[in-house]
Order: sequence, then structure tokens, then C-alpha cells
Amino acid sequence: MTDHPTAQRAPATHPHSLAPPGPAAPPTPVFTASAAVASCAGFVLIGALQALYGPSIPSLRDEFGLSPSAAGLGLSAHFVGGVAGVLLFDRRYGRTGNRRILGASYLLMAAGAAGFALAPDWPVALVAAFVAGLGFGGIDYGLNQLFSIGFGHRSTAMLNILNAHFGIGAILGPALVGVVGSEHYRALFLAFALANLPLLLCLGGVRSHAPHPTDQTGTGSDPDPTAGAHPGTGAADRAPANAALHSVLAVFVTLYVLHVGIEAGVGGWEPTHLETVGYGAGAAATATSVYWLMMTVGRFLVAPIALRFSARAIITVSCAGMTACLLLAGVPDLAPYAYAGVGLFIAPIFPTGLPWLNRAAPRARRAGAVVIAASMLGGVAAGPALGRTIEWSGVRAVPLILAAVSAACLAATLWLARATQTHRTSA
Repeated sequence: MTDHPTAQRAPATHPHSLAPPGPAAPPTPVFTASAAVASCAGFVLIGALQALYGPSIPSLRDEFGLSPSAAGLGLSAHFVGGVAGVLLFDRRYGRTGNRRILGASYLLMAAGAAGFALAPDWPVALVAAFVAGLGFGGIDYGLNQLFSIGFGHRSTAMLNILNAHFGIGAILGPALVGVVGSEHYRALFLAFALANLPLLLCLGGVRSHAPHPTDQTGTGSDPDPTAGAHPGTGAADRAPANAALHSVLAVFVTLYVLHVGIEAGVGGWEPTHLETVGYGAGAAATATSVYWLMMTVGRFLVAPIALRFSARAIITVSCAGMTACLLLAGVPDLAPYAYAGVGLFIAPIFPTGLPWLNRAAPRARRAGAVVIAASMLGGVAAGPALGRTIEWSGVRAVPLILAAVSAACLAATLWLARATQTHRTSA
């Protein structure tokens, strides 16, 4: 027996099918207010963890009988773990819920920090630092990625606020070591491990599956260079779009590697340069602390600016100001103030570039992971590369060398601005 044809068409005349659709329900926010606050606290913790290794080196050397270079491997193991954590958790992004990714990251970081605190020998401590780095990388990537797409037109502002809290932690970590003494580094790492655990309770306020970057809009949004490639286009038509995408990603990676190299270069070589041009050790150390402080302040200051100006404009001004300040740092009388200016101008580049990248290449799902991992590698490579250059040119040339790198950052930014603007006008 078969149904009558009219019986199959009957649902089409249901009165509800003729009613106009009501307003769409507002999307579930990626973060509740409490989860956003907890995320900022998490960035304070990862900033403090990264900054605890260096001040602990004297006690590590005494306890384990290490050379200076061997003691420095603790931070290196942490960074290697960080890169691995970014790439590992990027593979799970979109497949595993965000709460699970962040929860696993906090647990890994807590376990690694506790292992470092309780390690009976140096090889075990290095393994623990690597595990802590895995969690560090997952949190760094996970929260940066979610903040870059989770607040609509406020994402750039919120990313600057998030990363400013990393700076607070980076200032707080050494200060705690100074208060309790490096010989108590085990207690500090253990306390840090325990401080991670309450943040797990706030993960219920994180949306398990975040929207795709293409669902986000914001002021000053930058177009996708591959937006002209539709599913029906042929391979010949897609080739230029793919080439444009690869070029944009390559230049973003270059920008991130170079600017993190400058950040690490100033932090590492400012004291030596200032002492070489006549400042005392105390004044040089204080000026370096001011540099890191200004980087934190700069991210808070740029948050309201990001609501009115595009990422392209902010990063262009930042690179230009950074270059000018590094050139001024070559003048001994101006050097401490110029380095503080570098901290202020370099502050917005990392957090402001991520939303720009997501809007410029939303189809490149792994773009954020690539540039964050590249930034970590840039920090690791900056020391040896800059040290070799300084051996050839002398310490007095430090600001000029960094100014040349900063000029390359400015050139990369101008290229990106022109590439995305060209697509906007031709679309």
C-alpha cells in the first residue's frame, strides 16, 4: 500500500511554515565573565612560571652542581615543551572540547611545576620542565586562539588585556624569588603548581566548541586573501588565491619571529649595553625592569584604542615607534628612556596580530598555531643569533642591530597592510 500523494504534501501547508522567522537567538558567548577573569589569572601564572627559571639558576647550580649553560637548559626545556604543546593541542582544536584542552593544559603545567619542585636530580627536573612547557604551550595557544575569535569586535582589546596579565606574572615571578630567596625555589614552583588547580573550576564558563573565525566580525577587519576562491572554481583559479594565502602566512611568521627576537634581545642585552655606555649595574637593571613594565602597561593602554582603530594601523604605528626608539637608544643619554619606549611600542604587536591573522586567513586553520610556535622559536633563536652578531660588531651596536630588525618588522607590516587592502578594493 502506498500513501496518497496529497498526504506527502500536507506538511507544506502547515501554518507555521508560512510565518516569518523570528529573530535569531544570540550566540552563546565563548567566555562567561568569570571564565574570562580566570583566563587572565591563568596568563599571570604562565608569565610567572616562565620568569621563575632564571632567578632560580644560582640555587640550581649549587644543588645539582651545574655549569651556567647546563642550568639554563631548564628554561630551554620549558620552551621546547611550549612549542610541542602548541602544535599538539592545535591538532586537537575543534575535535576535543575547549574545556578539555584547557583542563589538560592546566593539569600538565601543574604536574610539571610540581615535578620540577620535587625532582631528585637534574635529568628529572628537565623532564618536568618539558611537561610544564607542554601545558604552558596549550594554555598560551588555547586562550590566545579563543580570545582572538571569542569577543567579536572587542577581540583585539581583550587579547591585549589577556597578554598584559602575562606581563604581570613575568614581573611578579622574579619579585617573589627576590622576597623569599632563590634557595626556596622548590616552594615557589610547588605553590605555583597548586595555584593552577582552582582555575579548573572556572572552565565550565568556557564554550566547549568555539565558532570559526569567519563567523566573527569586528572593526577594522581585514579580508581573507583566499575569499575569492569558491568551491566551484577550478585549480587554475585557486592557484593565485593559495599563493596569496601562503605569502600572507609567511610574512606573518616573519613578523612574529622578528618582533619576539627584538623583545628577547632588548630584555637580554639592555643591561649590558647600558653598562657599556656608562651606567651603573643597578641603574641598568632598573631600566630593564622598566622596559618589561612598559610592555605590560602598553597592552592595557592599547585595549581601548583597539576598539576604534584597525589591527593594521596599530601594528604599523607600533613598528614605526619601536624602530625610532631603538635608533634613539644609540644615544647614551637617551638610552634608558628609549628602551622604555621600545617596551611601550612593542607591547601590542603579539596580541593585536592574532585577530588580524584570523580575519586575513580564516581558512588556514593552523595559522594561529604556526605563528605562536614561531614566536617561541624566535625567542629561543634570538640569543645565539644576536650574540654572534654582537661579537662581530660590539656591544655599543646593540640598539642599531635591533633597529635594523625592527625596520624589517615595519616592512613586513606594510606589506601585509597593502596585500589585504588590495584584496579589499578588488573584491
